Amino acid sequence: MFTVRTSLLCLSQALKANMMQERTTSACLVYRNSHKLASIQEISKLSEKKLNSIIFPFKDLERYLAKNVNKMNFQMFAPSFEDIGNAERFFTPSSKHYIDYFTSAVRIDHAPATAQPEGHTKKMNFFKVGKAFTVVDMPGYGYRAPSDFVEMVEIYLQARQNLKRTFLLLDGSIGIQVADQIAIEMCEEFGIPYVLVLTKIDRPQQGNLLKIILGVQEVIEKQTLRCFPQLFLVSSLNYSGIHLLRCFIAHVTGNLQINEHNSISSSS
Repeated sequence: MFTVRTSLLCLSQALKANMMQERTTSACLVYRNSHKLASIQEISKLSEKKLNSIIFPFKDLERYLAKNVNKMNFQMFAPSFEDIGNAERFFTPSSKHYIDYFTSAVRIDHAPATAQPEGHTKKMNFFKVGKAFTVVDMPGYGYRAPSDFVEMVEIYLQARQNLKRTFLLLDGSIGIQVADQIAIEMCEEFGIPYVLVLTKIDRPQQGNLLKIILGVQEVIEKQTLRCFPQLFLVSSLNYSGIHLLRCFIAHVTGNLQINEHNSISSSS
């Protein structure tokens, strides 16, 4: 079993938008109506430009970058359209592939001990994604963090041996804040692999968004050793970047091998 952690902010906007059906228990958020662009079949009907824009939202901003800016880290993970489609099945519930709320825990000794798949989050919520991996939705950090944040989250991050990746979500309308810096430093101190995800990218003007992206990328390149070099950009409003993020999750959990030689980004 592979445990994917949504780290210290809720990944529900980016990850669970197409995961929950009415069968999900009331203990978690239920998405009864999938986004119209959640299906790879639907976005395949779009023009190539629009398709690339949804899967690789950075492409809409790339032309505004100065020529001396290194673009390599912005497009390091470049799966093919086929890979994107193959990843979708892990996030689509079916009669043989359940995506379920599993349990909640308020401290590490309450966390599931089994090695099998298993906003305002105030405890660790575990979601089984079939037999592939488990997503753990963790409490937020900063001034709204629960009083037992250290006992709950930090100990979990240090103790969980089957942790595959931690995702830190940053608000795309404001960029990295002091609390985000502290979370990054914590991940670096613990020596755990993690990823930065910039959410709400539909909110700021393009110029401000690009400034925020470059600022975050500079932090990744100059202040981190354990962070994945590529910043992931997502919007739950227009589904930008979510297909790519889901594909990355399927890949880093060992469930999907990708063919980067036939990637969308390299062919366009």
